Amino acid sequence: MSLQPGDALTTHNFGLQIDGVMVEYLQEVSSLSMEQDVIEYQQVSADGKPIIKKLPGVKKAGECTVTRGATQSATFSEWIKQSIDGNMGSARKNASIIMMDYQDNPVKRYNLRNAWCTKVEVSAVKAGDASAMTEQVTITFEELVIE
Repeated sequence: MSLQPGDALTTHNFGLQIDGVMVEYLQEVSSLSMEQDVIEYQQVSADGKPIIKKLPGVKKAGECTVTRGATQSATFSEWIKQSIDGNMGSARKNASIIMMDYQDNPVKRYNLRNAWCTKVEVSAVKAGDASAMTEQVTITFEELVIE
């Protein structure tokens, strides 16, 4: 049974595709955002009253942060390495964050055009601690398309 009209997605089932290949199921996605400038101008109406208009301006690049288990996909790790090494010819990839329903059917997709990794942060490690090691990876992109 798939989602019915009006059903909301749950937030626990999602993954990352790079160039159309699913490379990672993620622990967390945060700060997925993109914005654009707002152009505001004033004019006078035919009857002499001031009018303020707003128009969409230039889109800005966006970014997001994903959290994953530290020993996961070799493909994702290589993408991070290419980005951090400055190998932009192969680091810029089209990526997608895909939200799935409870039966793993893709239902929403956030396409990140010309995406690459700008930061990697490893979770704290502590002797005697039994928690999983994670990596937070910041991904920047030039355009966000929501399907």
